Amino acid sequence: MIDIAGRIVGSEHPCFVIAEAGVNHNGSIAMALQMVDVAVHSGADAIKFQTFKSERLVTRDAPKAEYQAKTTDAGESQLDMLSHLELSARDHHALMIHCQEKDIIFMSTPFDEESADMLIGLDVPVLKIPSGELNNLPYLRKIGGFRKKIIMSTGMANLEEIRTALFILTESGTPKEKTIVLHCNAEYPTPMEDVNLNAMLTIRDELGVKVGYSDHTLGIEIPIAAAAIGATVVEKHFTLSREMEGPDHVASVEPQELKAMVEAIRNIEKAMGDGVKKPSPSETKNIPVARKSIVAKKPIRKGESLTADNLTVKRPGTGISPMEWDENLGKTADREYEEDELIEN
Repeated sequence: MIDIAGRIVGSEHPCFVIAEAGVNHNGSIAMALQMVDVAVHSGADAIKFQTFKSERLVTRDAPKAEYQAKTTDAGESQLDMLSHLELSARDHHALMIHCQEKDIIFMSTPFDEESADMLIGLDVPVLKIPSGELNNLPYLRKIGGFRKKIIMSTGMANLEEIRTALFILTESGTPKEKTIVLHCNAEYPTPMEDVNLNAMLTIRDELGVKVGYSDHTLGIEIPIAAAAIGATVVEKHFTLSREMEGPDHVASVEPQELKAMVEAIRNIEKAMGDGVKKPSPSETKNIPVARKSIVAKKPIRKGESLTADNLTVKRPGTGISPMEWDENLGKTADREYEEDELIEN
């Protein structure tokens, strides 16, 4: 298990739910602070932003992803798009203070080494490695060298690439026991047929790590399913409104959906139980009502032999169990019975 700012993350503990604000604040600190409040209202454990300097992240002529071109001005470069979505160091500090006041964990994904240094300066409890940096050797060495708890997304990666990234983090100072690996698909939104949720379990079993799921599908059913089959962490993008302009809004859930997702995950956790098959406290009272007893099929005289002709099985279940049917056949009635009267030992 891993302790993230007092929240224990592991297979025997509640799923750690991250409300992914990402860049859906559109570069507005006021909107980012509002998103913290939404995440708190949803019941999420943490809210996560993205930390970067555009000029350190992309070249001047780097193309946008296909989904970004569809959801933003097709004429602007990726650099121009990202430059409008940055949050300053002062913004980060304000968000962290607000999160502390609201009792929700502040997280952010650093997309470059300098941004990672800034987050370490803020003493964040955990660092998030995005899918796109999973094959960035200098970056992985930098993150591993902090010896912080790590959550790592694995969109676009195969198992060996994940294994290699974990090895680099370990060699740099962060053992895999401090790392949670999130299965992820990096298409926004992710087609259902490409989710491959069982790959999360493959990562767990093959690499011996704690696993979770970072979701980019439309709707909330897939992260709920992930929690049901063993995700220790679930991450979901959210927005104040899918109608806003920006690269990730269209693949994000709105506030009421985020709240419904968290509630569903918590209900799933309650429903999973301890795995022991036994009557539950709530259903025990129904046993005498729903089960049956051996009763007189018709009037029976004292001294008469009990047979299949004068016995039957009916509710309630407060008498002799029908499982004792054979043992009671051939016995002698020690008193008279009216029809439907429960037979006594």
